[in-house]
Amino acid sequence: MSKNQEIAERVLTLVGGEENVNSVVHCATRLRFKLKDEKKADTEKLNQDPDVIQVVRSGGQYQVVIGSHVSDVYKELMAHSGLGDDNSEKDEGPKGNIFNQLIDIISSIFTPFLGAMAGAGVLKGFLTLAVTLSWLTVESGVYVVLFAIADGIFTFLPIILAFTAAKKFKTNEFLAVCLAMALVHPSITALAGQTLSFAGIPVIIGASAYTSSVIPIILAVYVQSHVERFFKKVIPSFLQIICVPLAVFLVMAPVTFIAIGPIGTILGDLLGKGYDGIYGFSPIIAGAVMGGLWQVFVMFGMHWGFVPIMLLNLSAAGGGVDTMAPMLLPAVLAQGGAALAVFFMTKNVKLKGLALSSTITSIFGITEPTVYGVTLPLKKPFIAACIGGAVGGAFIGFSHVQNYVFGLISLLSLPGFIPQETKDTSGLIAAVIGTVIAFVIAFVLTFILKFEDKPESGSETPVNENNSNSDVQTSKKNDKIVLASPLTGTIVPLDKVEDQVFSSGALGKGIAIEPKVGELYAPANGEITTLFPTGHAVGITTEDGAEVLMHIGMDTVEMEGDGFELFAKQGDKVKKGDLLVKFDIEKIKAAGHPIVTPIVVTNSADYLDVLDMDQADVLHGEDFLAIVR
Repeated sequence: MSKNQEIAERVLTLVGGEENVNSVVHCATRLRFKLKDEKKADTEKLNQDPDVIQVVRSGGQYQVVIGSHVSDVYKELMAHSGLGDDNSEKDEGPKGNIFNQLIDIISSIFTPFLGAMAGAGVLKGFLTLAVTLSWLTVESGVYVVLFAIADGIFTFLPIILAFTAAKKFKTNEFLAVCLAMALVHPSITALAGQTLSFAGIPVIIGASAYTSSVIPIILAVYVQSHVERFFKKVIPSFLQIICVPLAVFLVMAPVTFIAIGPIGTILGDLLGKGYDGIYGFSPIIAGAVMGGLWQVFVMFGMHWGFVPIMLLNLSAAGGGVDTMAPMLLPAVLAQGGAALAVFFMTKNVKLKGLALSSTITSIFGITEPTVYGVTLPLKKPFIAACIGGAVGGAFIGFSHVQNYVFGLISLLSLPGFIPQETKDTSGLIAAVIGTVIAFVIAFVLTFILKFEDKPESGSETPVNENNSNSDVQTSKKNDKIVLASPLTGTIVPLDKVEDQVFSSGALGKGIAIEPKVGELYAPANGEITTLFPTGHAVGITTEDGAEVLMHIGMDTVEMEGDGFELFAKQGDKVKKGDLLVKFDIEKIKAAGHPIVTPIVVTNSADYLDVLDMDQADVLHGEDFLAIVR
């Protein structure tokens, strides 16, 4: 059995087995699962697996970060399970909120061919560089052949989008591709900017027709999915093989050209103009925000929302350009700068090797191993990289650097900043300067801010930020503290709590629970440092140093202990899951008090973030809050 097969089998088992998987795809570094029940997945064991970098729950997906060899693990997963390539056809269960649905749709449509598109973009950029340096001419056979493959994917992008969108929307891929081929057919492209008449109804063809377009075909395939299902219901099964495609064509072709195409074009124009408005207001601010927060967007899967904007910018009529991608390059390379500093600073041999390898991968645009394996667990290097990315992004925004081809954000993107018509290299030079600024700032700031070095397994306590051996805690995998839910109930966002002190975050970050069972348990091993005699509030300091306050209900101090029974006292050492308090839910309600119970980390400022597990309901003892340090 190969190592990749072993990893695939372990991951599949720990996510709850094949029967718990609705669908799975992969991107550059992650296996992206849609699970029937995320509670069946053993996140703790996955995070402890030496071949798993991190588990991320975002956008309705359960993402297992493997690294750059994820495609090999995915192949083994498909080959040795019953999931198969058609696993997206299974019922996907709850959809989540609209934002999560949009992110899931975008990522599902673009992920399968992102590598091909990035490779084509890099090739297109290098061809421009070769022409600029007079290595090739645009008339040469080498240029013509390579440009055809490099530019083809962008010219006929609607065809690829039709196929992946059809898989996402569970409709016939080949009917969708035929629809896309109609949009980019030479007879339609030749009419760009003109208006046709279809049975007396005007058909407006945009200035650039539909080549390289994004939104029209995605909307069309979504509508097709409903049209096809309708005809499958009304047409007898023995006629469906011919009549369903025919009916779909007769309906979707005119509907797409008359309504969906123009609407999609308008939406795309509005989206592009919205971005242009923000960028036009202040390119410096736009660069600082995008460069500083890009890796945060990536962590939560929000970066997929920017992919269509970049493509829309590039597909604008008259030869589009994109200003967003150049601002993101410093954010990517800054993570490499911080990781390189960690390489020189750490005494942990394993971390040193990971830091060096992840520095190299970040240069080529793959930052997940860098972020999840090095900078984020150490916290301050991640902050240093974000600062470096913000400064570098601001400089590139100030320099008005433009991108002319789509590709993965990496050093290989640089040739794409040269316009083929003018061969002006000023944008490329400015991008290099901004990227170097970001890399150097992240590198130097990491040395200045320092970090708590990770100990070797079985080694002595490492050197802390002040290079002393005192008061240093043992660093855990992924450097986070995971709290178990102290209650059984429904999750309530902290900002929804009807108490300004808690909802404003003044007492710290956290979450609230509407309890269904009147029992409060210890969320982690630690010591009870606060316990009101009335039993309505308990504070515990965990063994890792997190200070957790649990406040049962609102204004319940007024009950003076009536309805509360204590099972611990202040100063007690407790274990995770120990019963601390019993309380009478009905008595609290009868007294007119809300029972929603905030659980906050009062020393949140000492940590990078406090993140919930994106759950709706929780049982006591389940992981529900992660403190990232």
